[in-house]
Amino acid sequence: MPAARHATGQAVIICPGGGYWALAYDWEGTDIARWLNSKGIAGIVLKYRLPASKSNIVPHLSPLTDAKRAMRLIRWHAAEWNIDTSRIGIMGFSAGGHLASTLGTHFDYGDPGASDPVERISSRPDFMILIYPVISFTKPFMHKGSRDALLGEKPDPELEIYYSNELQVREDTPPTFLVHAGDDDGVPVNNSLVFYEGLREKDIPAEMHIYPKGGHGFSLAIGQGPLEHWTDCCIAWLRSLDAKNLAE
Repeated sequence: MPAARHATGQAVIICPGGGYWALAYDWEGTDIARWLNSKGIAGIVLKYRLPASKSNIVPHLSPLTDAKRAMRLIRWHAAEWNIDTSRIGIMGFSAGGHLASTLGTHFDYGDPGASDPVERISSRPDFMILIYPVISFTKPFMHKGSRDALLGEKPDPELEIYYSNELQVREDTPPTFLVHAGDDDGVPVNNSLVFYEGLREKDIPAEMHIYPKGGHGFSLAIGQGPLEHWTDCCIAWLRSLDAKNLAE
Protein backbone atom coordinates (compact mmCIF):
# COMPACT_ATOMS: atom_id res chain seq x y z
CA MET A 1 0.00 0.00 0.00
CA PRO A 2 1.19 3.57 -0.61
CA ALA A 3 1.59 5.92 2.33
CA ALA A 4 -1.83 7.24 3.37
CA ARG A 5 -1.00 10.85 2.53
CA HIS A 6 0.00 9.84 -1.02
CA ALA A 7 -2.82 7.35 -1.66
CA THR A 8 -5.08 8.12 -4.62
CA GLY A 9 -7.64 5.46 -3.71
CA GLN A 10 -6.86 3.46 -6.84
CA ALA A 11 -5.74 -0.16 -6.59
CA VAL A 12 -4.40 -2.61 -9.17
CA ILE A 13 -4.34 -6.41 -8.99
CA ILE A 14 -1.11 -7.49 -10.70
CA CYS A 15 -0.96 -10.83 -12.55
CA PRO A 16 2.65 -11.83 -13.32
CA GLY A 17 3.38 -13.80 -16.47
CA GLY A 18 5.03 -17.18 -16.82
CA GLY A 19 3.07 -19.03 -19.49
CA TYR A 20 0.68 -20.55 -16.89
CA TRP A 21 3.67 -22.74 -15.91
CA ALA A 22 5.37 -20.37 -13.45
CA LEU A 23 5.05 -16.83 -12.05
CA ALA A 24 7.56 -14.02 -12.70
CA TYR A 25 6.72 -12.84 -9.21
CA ASP A 26 9.35 -10.11 -8.82
CA TRP A 27 9.99 -8.98 -12.42
CA GLU A 28 6.28 -8.66 -13.26
CA GLY A 29 4.91 -8.58 -9.72
CA THR A 30 6.54 -6.93 -6.74
CA ASP A 31 8.63 -4.55 -8.89
CA ILE A 32 5.40 -3.39 -10.52
CA ALA A 33 3.69 -2.96 -7.14
CA ARG A 34 6.53 -0.71 -5.94
CA TRP A 35 6.27 1.41 -9.08
CA LEU A 36 2.50 1.80 -8.54
CA ASN A 37 3.09 2.65 -4.87
CA SER A 38 5.37 5.49 -5.96
CA LYS A 39 2.35 6.95 -7.80
CA GLY A 40 -0.02 6.59 -4.84
CA ILE A 41 -1.68 3.43 -6.16
CA ALA A 42 -2.09 0.22 -4.15
CA GLY A 43 -0.38 -2.67 -5.94
CA ILE A 44 -1.64 -6.14 -5.05
CA VAL A 45 0.28 -9.05 -6.58
CA LEU A 46 -1.89 -12.07 -7.27
CA LYS A 47 -0.19 -15.40 -6.68
CA TYR A 48 -2.74 -17.29 -8.74
CA ARG A 49 -2.82 -21.08 -8.87
CA LEU A 50 -1.19 -22.71 -11.87
CA PRO A 51 -3.07 -25.40 -13.81
CA ALA A 52 -0.33 -28.04 -13.42
CA SER A 53 -0.77 -28.18 -9.64
CA LYS A 54 -2.19 -31.53 -8.54
CA SER A 55 -4.44 -29.74 -6.04
CA ASN A 56 -6.65 -28.30 -8.84
CA ILE A 57 -10.09 -29.78 -9.31
CA VAL A 58 -10.78 -28.16 -12.71
CA PRO A 59 -7.32 -26.84 -13.72
CA HIS A 60 -8.41 -24.25 -16.28
CA LEU A 61 -10.80 -22.62 -13.79
CA SER A 62 -8.28 -22.06 -11.00
CA PRO A 63 -6.55 -18.88 -12.28
CA LEU A 64 -9.84 -17.15 -13.12
CA THR A 65 -11.40 -18.24 -9.83
CA ASP A 66 -8.44 -16.71 -7.99
CA ALA A 67 -8.69 -13.45 -9.95
CA LYS A 68 -12.41 -13.17 -9.22
CA ARG A 69 -11.85 -13.88 -5.54
CA ALA A 70 -9.05 -11.30 -5.37
CA MET A 71 -11.31 -8.59 -6.79
CA ARG A 72 -14.07 -9.43 -4.34
CA LEU A 73 -11.68 -9.51 -1.37
CA ILE A 74 -10.21 -6.12 -2.20
CA ARG A 75 -13.67 -4.59 -2.35
CA TRP A 76 -14.54 -6.32 0.92
CA HIS A 77 -11.47 -4.80 2.61
CA ALA A 78 -11.57 -1.48 0.74
CA ALA A 79 -12.36 0.77 3.71
CA GLU A 80 -9.68 -0.89 5.83
CA TRP A 81 -7.10 -0.56 3.03
CA ASN A 82 -8.00 3.01 2.03
CA ILE A 83 -9.18 1.92 -1.43
CA ASP A 84 -12.12 3.23 -3.47
CA THR A 85 -14.34 0.28 -4.44
CA SER A 86 -15.06 1.84 -7.85
CA ARG A 87 -11.38 2.34 -8.76
CA ILE A 88 -9.96 -1.17 -8.67
CA GLY A 89 -8.39 -2.56 -11.83
CA ILE A 90 -6.42 -5.56 -12.99
CA MET A 91 -3.07 -5.64 -14.76
CA GLY A 92 -1.32 -8.55 -16.42
CA PHE A 93 1.88 -9.39 -18.27
CA SER A 94 2.04 -12.07 -20.98
CA ALA A 95 0.03 -15.06 -19.68
CA GLY A 96 -0.89 -12.85 -16.73
CA GLY A 97 -2.34 -10.51 -19.37
CA HIS A 98 -4.44 -13.42 -20.57
CA LEU A 99 -5.73 -13.92 -17.05
CA ALA A 100 -6.41 -10.20 -16.63
CA SER A 101 -8.30 -10.04 -19.93
CA THR A 102 -10.17 -13.21 -18.98
CA LEU A 103 -11.43 -11.52 -15.83
CA GLY A 104 -12.36 -8.43 -17.87
CA THR A 105 -14.50 -10.54 -20.21
CA HIS A 106 -15.77 -13.28 -17.86
CA PHE A 107 -16.47 -11.47 -14.59
CA ASP A 108 -19.76 -11.61 -12.72
CA TYR A 109 -21.60 -9.17 -10.49
CA GLY A 110 -21.70 -11.47 -7.48
CA ASP A 111 -24.12 -14.07 -6.21
CA PRO A 112 -26.76 -12.39 -3.99
CA GLY A 113 -27.71 -15.74 -2.50
CA ALA A 114 -24.18 -16.84 -1.55
CA SER A 115 -23.63 -17.86 2.07
CA ASP A 116 -20.18 -16.23 1.95
CA PRO A 117 -20.75 -12.45 1.91
CA VAL A 118 -17.54 -11.92 -0.10
CA GLU A 119 -19.05 -13.94 -2.96
CA ARG A 120 -21.97 -11.49 -3.15
CA ILE A 121 -19.58 -8.75 -4.33
CA SER A 122 -18.89 -7.96 -7.98
CA SER A 123 -15.71 -9.31 -9.56
CA ARG A 124 -15.79 -6.78 -12.42
CA PRO A 125 -12.55 -4.79 -12.69
CA ASP A 126 -13.01 -1.05 -13.20
CA PHE A 127 -10.17 -0.99 -15.74
CA MET A 128 -7.59 -3.30 -17.34
CA ILE A 129 -3.89 -2.80 -18.08
CA LEU A 130 -2.53 -5.44 -20.47
CA ILE A 131 1.21 -5.57 -21.14
CA TYR A 132 2.33 -7.81 -24.04
CA PRO A 133 -0.69 -10.01 -23.26
CA VAL A 134 -1.61 -13.45 -24.50
CA ILE A 135 -5.16 -12.98 -25.84
CA SER A 136 -6.20 -15.55 -28.43
CA PHE A 137 -6.24 -19.35 -28.23
CA THR A 138 -7.69 -19.81 -31.71
CA LYS A 139 -5.62 -17.60 -34.03
CA PRO A 140 -2.37 -18.76 -35.74
CA PHE A 141 -0.41 -16.22 -33.66
CA MET A 142 -1.57 -17.62 -30.32
CA HIS A 143 0.97 -18.51 -27.64
CA LYS A 144 0.66 -22.28 -27.79
CA GLY A 145 2.59 -22.82 -24.55
CA SER A 146 0.08 -20.81 -22.53
CA ARG A 147 -2.86 -22.50 -24.21
CA ASP A 148 -1.46 -25.97 -23.60
CA ALA A 149 -0.63 -25.17 -19.97
CA LEU A 150 -4.15 -23.91 -19.28
CA LEU A 151 -6.22 -26.29 -21.41
CA GLY A 152 -3.96 -29.25 -22.20
CA GLU A 153 -2.27 -30.28 -25.44
CA LYS A 154 -5.56 -31.42 -27.01
CA PRO A 155 -7.99 -28.78 -25.75
CA ASP A 156 -11.74 -28.78 -26.11
CA PRO A 157 -12.53 -26.44 -29.06
CA GLU A 158 -15.29 -24.79 -27.03
CA LEU A 159 -12.77 -23.89 -24.31
CA GLU A 160 -10.38 -22.53 -26.93
CA ILE A 161 -13.13 -20.11 -27.99
CA TYR A 162 -14.12 -19.36 -24.39
CA TYR A 163 -10.55 -18.32 -23.56
CA SER A 164 -9.96 -16.43 -26.82
CA ASN A 165 -10.74 -13.16 -25.16
CA GLU A 166 -10.92 -11.08 -28.32
CA LEU A 167 -14.11 -13.08 -29.01
CA GLN A 168 -15.51 -12.55 -25.51
CA VAL A 169 -15.58 -8.75 -25.18
CA ARG A 170 -18.84 -7.62 -23.59
CA GLU A 171 -20.74 -4.35 -23.57
CA ASP A 172 -19.66 -3.95 -19.92
CA THR A 173 -15.99 -4.93 -20.38
CA PRO A 174 -13.97 -2.18 -18.65
CA PRO A 175 -11.75 0.49 -20.28
CA THR A 176 -8.40 -0.97 -21.30
CA PHE A 177 -4.79 0.15 -21.73
CA LEU A 178 -2.54 -2.03 -23.93
CA VAL A 179 1.23 -2.06 -24.50
CA HIS A 180 3.14 -4.33 -26.89
CA ALA A 181 6.35 -4.38 -28.92
CA GLY A 182 6.10 -4.93 -32.65
CA ASP A 183 9.10 -7.25 -32.61
CA ASP A 184 7.73 -9.52 -29.87
CA ASP A 185 8.55 -13.04 -31.08
CA GLY A 186 7.23 -14.69 -27.91
CA VAL A 187 3.67 -13.37 -27.90
CA PRO A 188 3.06 -11.66 -31.26
CA VAL A 189 1.68 -8.13 -31.25
CA ASN A 190 -1.40 -9.42 -33.11
CA ASN A 191 -2.75 -10.51 -29.73
CA SER A 192 -3.09 -6.90 -28.59
CA LEU A 193 -4.32 -5.79 -32.01
CA VAL A 194 -7.25 -8.22 -32.12
CA PHE A 195 -8.24 -7.39 -28.56
CA TYR A 196 -8.18 -3.68 -29.35
CA GLU A 197 -10.40 -4.37 -32.36
CA GLY A 198 -12.78 -6.35 -30.15
CA LEU A 199 -12.98 -3.48 -27.67
CA ARG A 200 -13.64 -0.91 -30.39
CA GLU A 201 -16.43 -3.06 -31.85
CA LYS A 202 -18.19 -2.80 -28.49
CA ASP A 203 -17.34 0.91 -28.06
CA ILE A 204 -15.18 0.17 -25.01
CA PRO A 205 -12.69 3.00 -24.37
CA ALA A 206 -9.19 1.74 -25.13
CA GLU A 207 -5.68 3.14 -25.49
CA MET A 208 -2.92 1.14 -27.15
CA HIS A 209 0.83 1.79 -27.47
CA ILE A 210 2.84 -0.27 -29.94
CA TYR A 211 6.62 0.17 -29.78
CA PRO A 212 8.77 -0.95 -32.72
CA LYS A 213 11.36 -2.67 -30.53
CA GLY A 214 11.34 -4.26 -27.10
CA GLY A 215 10.77 -7.96 -27.62
CA HIS A 216 8.92 -9.88 -24.95
CA GLY A 217 9.02 -9.64 -21.18
CA PHE A 218 10.41 -6.12 -20.81
CA SER A 219 8.47 -5.32 -17.61
CA LEU A 220 9.22 -1.69 -16.61
CA ALA A 221 11.70 -1.42 -19.54
CA ILE A 222 14.11 0.65 -17.44
CA GLY A 223 16.96 1.95 -19.59
CA GLN A 224 15.36 0.74 -22.84
CA GLY A 225 14.97 4.11 -24.52
CA PRO A 226 11.48 5.20 -25.61
CA LEU A 227 10.01 1.91 -24.41
CA GLU A 228 10.47 2.85 -20.76
CA HIS A 229 7.98 5.69 -21.21
CA TRP A 230 5.08 3.24 -21.35
CA THR A 231 4.81 3.60 -17.58
CA ASP A 232 4.32 7.38 -17.87
CA CYS A 233 1.63 6.83 -20.50
CA CYS A 234 -0.07 4.32 -18.23
CA ILE A 235 -0.16 6.67 -15.24
CA ALA A 236 -1.49 9.48 -17.43
CA TRP A 237 -4.24 7.13 -18.62
CA LEU A 238 -5.12 6.12 -15.06
CA ARG A 239 -5.35 9.77 -14.07
CA SER A 240 -7.57 10.47 -17.07
CA LEU A 241 -9.96 7.78 -15.80
CA ASP A 242 -10.05 9.55 -12.45
CA ALA A 243 -10.70 12.90 -14.09
CA LYS A 244 -13.58 11.43 -16.08
CA ASN A 245 -15.08 9.81 -12.98
CA LEU A 246 -14.83 13.06 -11.01
CA ALA A 247 -16.47 14.99 -13.85
CA GLU A 248 -19.38 12.55 -13.83
